[in-house]
Amino acid sequence: MDIKALDKALQEIIAKRNLLQHLDYNNPQYDVLEQELHDLEDDFQDHFGEYLGGVLKKVHDQHCPDTDVLHPIAYIAKAYAVSSDNEFIVDFSDGVYVEMDKYPRKETKLVIAPNPLRVILNIGEDQQEIVWSVE
Repeated sequence: MDIKALDKALQEIIAKRNLLQHLDYNNPQYDVLEQELHDLEDDFQDHFGEYLGGVLKKVHDQHCPDTDVLHPIAYIAKAYAVSSDNEFIVDFSDGVYVEMDKYPRKETKLVIAPNPLRVILNIGEDQQEIVWSVE
């Protein structure tokens, strides 16, 4: 798997999602950008879906086996912040809900982040754990 291409494609989706977050639905560019985002997501799923699906299955099997694995696109956050050293930061409230016995009575969610490619577990409102990263 070409991890650099996967990471780049993920960053392109994130950039488009971040742009859309700042546009009003009435903006004439909104529909154009939204279609471009859907095209990027379709290409991403076609090229990297099988690989990421396998990664997510392993993560689910290890951490949350009672929760169904969704398409990789579902695990991409709505928006990311980017630090000065180009680290992608995701909000604690974002991600796909998963059930985890390890964290009873806490809301737990999985989300994919790039640079480096990783799967983050959001635990409650103030804790994050990297549960998988590219080797």
